[in-house]
Amino acid sequence: MNGPLRHGPLRHGPLRHGPLRRTVAAVAMVLCAAALPAASAASAAPTPGPADARAQWIDRDTVIWKGAERTAAQLESGTHGKRIRLTPGTLSPSERLAYPHLTGYPAFTVDPRDRGLARTALRDKLLATQRRADGQRATTGVQIPGVLDDLYGARARHAALGPVFHHGRPTLSVWAPTARTVALELDGRTVPMRREDATGIWRVQGTRDWAGKPYRYLVTVWAPTVGKTVTNKVTDPYSTALTADSTRSLVTDLDDPKLAPAGWSRMTKPAAVPLRRARIQELQIRDFSVEDRTSRHPGQYLALTDRRSDGMRHLASLARSGTSYVHLLPAFDFATTPERRADQERPGCDLASYAPGSDSQQDCVGKSAAHDAYNWGYDPLHYTVPEGSYASDPEGTARTVEFRRMVQGLNGAGLRTVMDVVYNHTAASGQDPHSVLDRIVPGYYQRLLDDGGVATSTCCSGTAPEHTMMGKLVVDSVVTWAKEYKVDGFRFDLMGHHPKANILAVRKALDALTPRKDGVDGKSVVLYGEGWNFGEAANDARFVQATQRNMAGTGIATFSDRARDAVRGGSPFDADPGIQGFASGLYTDPNSSKGNGSPAEQRARLLHYQDLIKVGLTGNLADYTFTDTTGHRVKGSGVDYNGAPAGYAVAPGDALAYADAHDNETLYDTLAYKLPQRTGAADRSRMQVLALATAALSQGPALSQAGSDLLRSKSLDRNSFDSGDWFNALHWNCADGNGFGRGLPPAADNKDKWPYAKPLLADPALRPGCAAISDTSAAYRDLLRIHATEPAFGLTTTTAVQKALSFPLSGKAETPGVLTMRLGNLVVVFNATPHRQDQTVHDLAGERYALHLVQAHGADRTTATASYARSSGTFTVPARTVAVYRHG
Repeated sequence: MNGPLRHGPLRHGPLRHGPLRRTVAAVAMVLCAAALPAASAASAAPTPGPADARAQWIDRDTVIWKGAERTAAQLESGTHGKRIRLTPGTLSPSERLAYPHLTGYPAFTVDPRDRGLARTALRDKLLATQRRADGQRATTGVQIPGVLDDLYGARARHAALGPVFHHGRPTLSVWAPTARTVALELDGRTVPMRREDATGIWRVQGTRDWAGKPYRYLVTVWAPTVGKTVTNKVTDPYSTALTADSTRSLVTDLDDPKLAPAGWSRMTKPAAVPLRRARIQELQIRDFSVEDRTSRHPGQYLALTDRRSDGMRHLASLARSGTSYVHLLPAFDFATTPERRADQERPGCDLASYAPGSDSQQDCVGKSAAHDAYNWGYDPLHYTVPEGSYASDPEGTARTVEFRRMVQGLNGAGLRTVMDVVYNHTAASGQDPHSVLDRIVPGYYQRLLDDGGVATSTCCSGTAPEHTMMGKLVVDSVVTWAKEYKVDGFRFDLMGHHPKANILAVRKALDALTPRKDGVDGKSVVLYGEGWNFGEAANDARFVQATQRNMAGTGIATFSDRARDAVRGGSPFDADPGIQGFASGLYTDPNSSKGNGSPAEQRARLLHYQDLIKVGLTGNLADYTFTDTTGHRVKGSGVDYNGAPAGYAVAPGDALAYADAHDNETLYDTLAYKLPQRTGAADRSRMQVLALATAALSQGPALSQAGSDLLRSKSLDRNSFDSGDWFNALHWNCADGNGFGRGLPPAADNKDKWPYAKPLLADPALRPGCAAISDTSAAYRDLLRIHATEPAFGLTTTTAVQKALSFPLSGKAETPGVLTMRLGNLVVVFNATPHRQDQTVHDLAGERYALHLVQAHGADRTTATASYARSSGTFTVPARTVAVYRHG
């Protein structure tokens, strides 16, 4: 989920997650589609919570009831109608702070004589009732997370949950304060568990022979969504291992030496790279190798240990050039992929036989999509167990060993590992078979709206990390991945739906990990995420969110959609995908789209885009000051981004730059829509490099989607979460093409664009050959080398950036389509126009500059022709080229 662009607006940004520019509603729709199986995505509806639960018991003393009259009321518990008396009251300052979205509703105080009834009442059916002035009886359900936190949270938050081993003997613990009984179903027999009243935790200690055995919890609990008491057979939310298809948890000690690959305890990692200098490659595990004929383990964790495969050779070459991290799309246990290969369906057609612009491929892929081996994985089932479909055998602990071997393989290639984590929602809630948390403590782990329904703005059943035990689960899970799997970083999906305090608690817990005590240096673990601001939590309505603005200064980065949108142009949700941007020909190489406006309108928009890109190159700094293209002296925060400040960062490292990610069309596909169709392969390659350069040569961290340096295409698919291998697979051998022309993209998310897509896909000139693919990759690696070897790209403060970085030609006379940046002893010129350009910086006349040696001797011989006239301070740059000059 990216944002506004599923992401964001580019699903990143604001959404799925972020704001190119999309409405919140559009973002949520994309999110839903990306996380749900194909069969249910189209019909996704709000998940039912406790029906009509408008009363909220926020602590042991206080109930808030939306719609109530300010007269006496009561809580009724159980079939025998035990009553807890309520009198009209007010919220204390601390309660108002904790529940800002409820401050306008009637508040009630629990009668002191009845406060002792709370723990028992919460384990039964619970209603709020009131006799109104007109004599009518009002009744509603009661939301209970607040009072559960008040009664149990302080003690339960420090407890160890799940399987914990001591001298070989396991203890199993589950938090279920509202359950009437909890038992353990272990290997086919039932074992009683004991409740700890102070914490609401149920425990049982086992014997050594329990190790490796399958188990579930039998939880007898009142389930508001079905209005009755049920006994749920449910897996452990703190599972450390699972059987195939997640049907049972396994009693597993992750410290068992048998689960450690050879060399695990003494593994040497690549040197830690500070987040502000990180260059990150975003990768989906199955995409990486499923069509790599040189891989011995296609589609599996172990493919990332195949050092001689084309894919691993390519990753190693990126690492040598300056890529520091591989960011893995979700690899925790997710809900919608059959884990046994025998159960995974395949398209029943000869997909390669159809025409490049045919709708037959997507039709055939769609028929098996709900049961094939492919899904991005944004539908979490168990947060802290590796996904089984990527293992050689999903049954048992092979996935644990092979995930660890994958980390070793990446480390051995010179790359540290980031996990994409999705704690902001669950695959399902209520009594759904894919609901784990909500079947153990109904109505607690999910975020509920004021009427009791489950919030679904994240796409699915939203979670509530603001609740003590959900926040604890997030922290505990991340620490487990860092400590037990030696993961080096985490990317939080829809991080803006988390409280800032929760993400800071993650940071604090990681910082406490030390090599001597835990085998890892927690302080070196990087954190970043999608700081989009939307949905029921928007604008800090419920808590201070982990959004772009709020996370600035924490050292935890957020995806920045500002420069991304300016580079690409328009929005992924435009009815006409031809609206252009800086790197796609706006004004300087216009296409036929009427949506681009008049030449004057294009020019004005392009110059504003250039200001957005400048802010991005600084690291999105709020207080960086420069002259904009209107001639005014402005701060980064004073540049407009769709009504919001463009600059929001306090220091480099607060904002993460990118030109494309897994959400929405790939960069190549975006340019296919936006560049004039007549644009040749070599020029498309050059514009791809230019677009990538705006992120690669920025201050702060930068990310690119795997294969973007190879002109990767998904045949114009804007949301390929369930489009199968045919549309998603990476092609490391240029002889296999780049993926463009594999048919019209799936109708569900793309049919409205088919009239634009069909002529493009049918055009053989848009299917690049080896020369264009190889040239793009080589030029991108040159940019990475420059970034990695030049200290000026690693500035640490706004003051340092202000001193070292400037845009000497910015102002009313700035050339549309050309951006010149001075950075320490470097000058970088981004020429997005189809013509050679001269950029004269009078202040540099007489200074010695020359094209950077990496480019002067690099693979791109066109860039090598860039020149500098010392007498006038003129930098001459070929068309569609990024040239870096060095002083000296």
